[in-house]
Amino acid sequence: MHPTRVIAHRGASGWAPEHTEAAVRLAARLGADAVEPDLVATRDGVLVVRHDNELGETTDIASRPELADRRRTQTIDGVRLTGWFVEDLTWAEVATLRARERLPALRPTSALRDGADGILRFTELLAIAEQTGLGVVAELKHATHHAAIGLPLHAMLADAVAGTRWAEPGALTVESFEETALHEVREAGVDARLVYLMEEHGTAADLVGGPRASDTYGEQRSDAGLAALGTRVDAISVAKSVLFDRSRGSLRTSDLVQRARAAGLGTIAWTLRPENAFLEPEHRLGEHSAAWGDWQREWGMLAELGLEAVFVDHPDLWRRIVRQPAGRGACAGGSRFSRA
Repeated sequence: MHPTRVIAHRGASGWAPEHTEAAVRLAARLGADAVEPDLVATRDGVLVVRHDNELGETTDIASRPELADRRRTQTIDGVRLTGWFVEDLTWAEVATLRARERLPALRPTSALRDGADGILRFTELLAIAEQTGLGVVAELKHATHHAAIGLPLHAMLADAVAGTRWAEPGALTVESFEETALHEVREAGVDARLVYLMEEHGTAADLVGGPRASDTYGEQRSDAGLAALGTRVDAISVAKSVLFDRSRGSLRTSDLVQRARAAGLGTIAWTLRPENAFLEPEHRLGEHSAAWGDWQREWGMLAELGLEAVFVDHPDLWRRIVRQPAGRGACAGGSRFSRA
């Protein structure tokens, strides 16, 4: 069995504000195999590396009086949000913003870097990955929403990688909570590895209101659902909570990885973090949400599952758990997170 690969979740986002150049370069130094950027689009069609299309949480836009009139409310994937949205700004305007720590109460050390870094375009992140030897696992965020306003993410991604090494077969991995977006990437001519992201509950945004609205994420993780997915995508990426099972009274790991493998699918877990706020209740220590709990026990349980990869905010901590040196190359199931 190939070793589980390490995907730095938005960079080494446990140590520096996510999606910044500092976080990406640090991820490479700490032994990550790949970096995961979330992709959203500006009004003029530039792919930007941000957690969400709402910019108030991760940038200093709220302190910019010249952009105050852009604040508005809209519904995205069924959720009503108020803030500043990247699709209302040009790239020239976004480029003036500075990055901030998204979870300052949990990560005050990272928040000390607020304002130190600017916002990255996808093309800039690809260049950093090229320099540092990182693979890229790109997530298309809110693909249905972007398509509805004339900003098709799959087409912009295809344009961004055209003529580069990232357009070579298997060089790039693309993931989304909306399977439709994955197939649109292939149809746009990008021979990427396709990874279907799955929440613990709910239904994918591209299925709501359609003939497959009953295909919840839970139904898609049934044996029949996995068999169907195995004919369409290369791997699933699941919330780590679904990899645990309490049905027999104590916390154990579930059989999802084995069932997915039987369907020809790799399994990736997201997101491993050491703070109590993100650990299973059995692994929390003390009452403070920012304190680090027994992450070693939780991650150790996951390390035994034979996962294709894990999303982590602290790549160095995973290496410590598995006592595994950093490496590049093929992942379980034949996937690649690097260009080698």
